[in-house]
Amino acid sequence: MTSPAAQGRGAERRRALGARFVFLGPGLFYVTVFMAIPLLLVLSYAFLKRGRFGGVKMEFTLDNFHRVIESVYVSVIGNSILIAAITTVLALLIGYPTAYAIARLPRKWRNLALVLVVLPFWTNFLIRTYAWILLLNSEGPLNKGLMAVGILHEPLDLLYTRGAVVAGLLYAYLPLMILPIYASVERLDNSLIEAATNLGASRARAFFTVTLPLTLPGTMIGAIFVFVPSLGNFIVPELLGGGKTVMIGNLIRDQFLKARDWPFGAVLALIMVALLILLFAGQAAISRRINGRGRHA
Repeated sequence: MTSPAAQGRGAERRRALGARFVFLGPGLFYVTVFMAIPLLLVLSYAFLKRGRFGGVKMEFTLDNFHRVIESVYVSVIGNSILIAAITTVLALLIGYPTAYAIARLPRKWRNLALVLVVLPFWTNFLIRTYAWILLLNSEGPLNKGLMAVGILHEPLDLLYTRGAVVAGLLYAYLPLMILPIYASVERLDNSLIEAATNLGASRARAFFTVTLPLTLPGTMIGAIFVFVPSLGNFIVPELLGGGKTVMIGNLIRDQFLKARDWPFGAVLALIMVALLILLFAGQAAISRRINGRGRHA
């Protein structure tokens, strides 16, 4: 027979477990229904054959993985990674100084600056993309303005180019770079920078030896937040690229909705998931290394 004390501890553990389930249950349900189950379906489709009229045929095959290494699909994947990487680098070059400047503003102005950063999200994404079409076309205000001041004598072909796609993606996802970096800079202990300058370090050296390493985890999160949606976006390449720039997001959409080749579309989607996992694993490893150095310092 168990003692009253042991029974009390058991009842307390059950209450604690019940409380955890109450708080974690909705989140676990959401992750299971909207992430785990769809991912398992995509994974299972990748090993099946395409049906005669679309959909899937319950026959095991590895042909879908062999098709991915064909030159045409390798070219699309490589082009997608290049465009997403360029967008991420430009977002970092613009976003880091912006986030740093916002974090150094007086506290009463920071909220206003952050509202201005996220203000584009208050407008529909499709409307913002169409606005770029009006801006970049040959009769748009950008070309007309440059011609009015004499810089150009004829309009430039800005629309339906890779540069237009990069500009549209950069505009769409730049806030996702600024916000994580701002959070890292805002939490930065200014006494560490002061200690570095007191020891003779210049402002530039203090930035590269103190500020940048300590804000690197937030910077990497921002880079992932820009790179991954840029890689999978299909609206911007479709509208601003005019069908000339095909990215992996367009390819996945076409396989599921046009070609009705769900198994091959599932393989392409798994490539996106694998890239996402690799990026987060790299970010976690770098964060652990930085935190380990901080504890041993």
